[in-house]
Amino acid sequence: MSAQPAVDRDAFAPARESFAALETFLGSKEACSLRESDLERELEKRGRELMRQLLEAHVEVRGPGEAAAPVKGSDGEERVQQRLHERGLETVFGEVRIERAGYLAEGKTGLHPMDADLNLPKELYSHELRRRTAWAAAGNSFDEVIGLLRETTGAEVGKRQVEQLVVRAAEDFDAFYKEGYEFRQPERTGPLMVVTVDGKGVVMRHEDLREATQRKAETTPHKLTGRLSRGEKRNAKRMATVAAVYTIQPYSRRPEDVLGGLAPHHEQEGCRRPRPENKRVWASLEKPPEDVIKEAFREARRRDPEGHKRWIALVDGNETQLDILRKRFHKEGYYPWIILDFIHVAERVWKAGLDFHKEGTAELEAWVSKRLLAILKGRAAHVAAGIRRSATRHGFDEQARQRIDSCADYLLKYKKNMKYNEYLNMGLPIATGVIEGACRYLVKDRMDRTGARWSLTGAEAVLRLRALRTSGDFDTYWRFHEEQEYRRNHVALYAGGQVPPIRGRAKKHLKRVK
Repeated sequence: MSAQPAVDRDAFAPARESFAALETFLGSKEACSLRESDLERELEKRGRELMRQLLEAHVEVRGPGEAAAPVKGSDGEERVQQRLHERGLETVFGEVRIERAGYLAEGKTGLHPMDADLNLPKELYSHELRRRTAWAAAGNSFDEVIGLLRETTGAEVGKRQVEQLVVRAAEDFDAFYKEGYEFRQPERTGPLMVVTVDGKGVVMRHEDLREATQRKAETTPHKLTGRLSRGEKRNAKRMATVAAVYTIQPYSRRPEDVLGGLAPHHEQEGCRRPRPENKRVWASLEKPPEDVIKEAFREARRRDPEGHKRWIALVDGNETQLDILRKRFHKEGYYPWIILDFIHVAERVWKAGLDFHKEGTAELEAWVSKRLLAILKGRAAHVAAGIRRSATRHGFDEQARQRIDSCADYLLKYKKNMKYNEYLNMGLPIATGVIEGACRYLVKDRMDRTGARWSLTGAEAVLRLRALRTSGDFDTYWRFHEEQEYRRNHVALYAGGQVPPIRGRAKKHLKRVK
């Protein structure tokens, strides 16, 4: 049995009637009594219905999608029975129901060539509504997303559905950067290729914490029941590995310039500091640091396949990340400058200085500045030895000099990565401001804003969408994602991956849900 076409009619007649009614309204006393803002809101409401009718009319004239060739599933079985099937679609203009030809065989899943023709999603919500949901969720809580969708589209999407749509929207992130992402290198970019990584904790549901953190949360005793005591941790966070890759122009400075730049009201003189170019940032809770760093290397190599640029790895002293970086670069035959973030070094020196001078005093500032200047001149080992001698002369015991010895150990351990005099002379960056900023606006500003405990799948999806927005890749990604949806939801259902062509168009198969 074949699907029966409806009575022929002018599909666009309802839209023309609505437009005429809108014209009449705009010339009415009612409209003339409205303030401009009220008029905007009324026009948006009526205009959305008009656009829904236009969409409805267009799909109607495309027909129910009867196949012009035999319909065979991926199981090799031909679907010979034909029925009209109805399905709903929630669009940004309103909900509609679509009637399309379904092809059946006993015990087999029905196939609908028209669904492929329109690239309809499996669920109720249209791809455009899903796109807007994904974009909004990258920057707002799920509750706020519900309100934004209601306000801007009129669509009603529940919180659970929002989270499900967000997870679905982000599922092609890895494939996009491996297969669908074509990096368009500008003609001229800076000669420095920078790779930098860091970590940022996200509060998770207990079942989504890493095993070691779960054990700590279950076994660590707390002094109080109502709150944490000083030094205690909830053990409720899972670390996200954050990565950034960018190019930049060299920026030569003197040690004195850097030290002056640390002042709270310092104003930069002379040439303007170069900005990062073509910056891509991302973060992952699911993947181990090794995989994120491997992807960072792949991204850098994609931008500099011939190795013409000078590569720099900026780190903060995290031993795990540093070890992975060294092994990865060595394995690939790259030998970058691995530079320890100077700001982290400065923080260590400030803490050590508190054992010699009171906080907030000019004496403390002078003590710290003298030693930071020496470190910037490439004398980290000399500074380490000097502060240890000072501690001994002051008669500090082992307990009193803990911060001093910790600082000295740090300076000696990483002195090979603290040749700041050479770095500054070559114009290399010596601070991890880009990745520190990414940890803040990519992770903290979104994941900490609601105080919620995240599921691993939900948090990973939001981080991916947020990374796409931040890196300027969201629109390109979404086109790739829709193509992947077409392959998953439609092409994969048919024998040989061949969707049968659609026969000539019939009428009326889309109608408004009352």
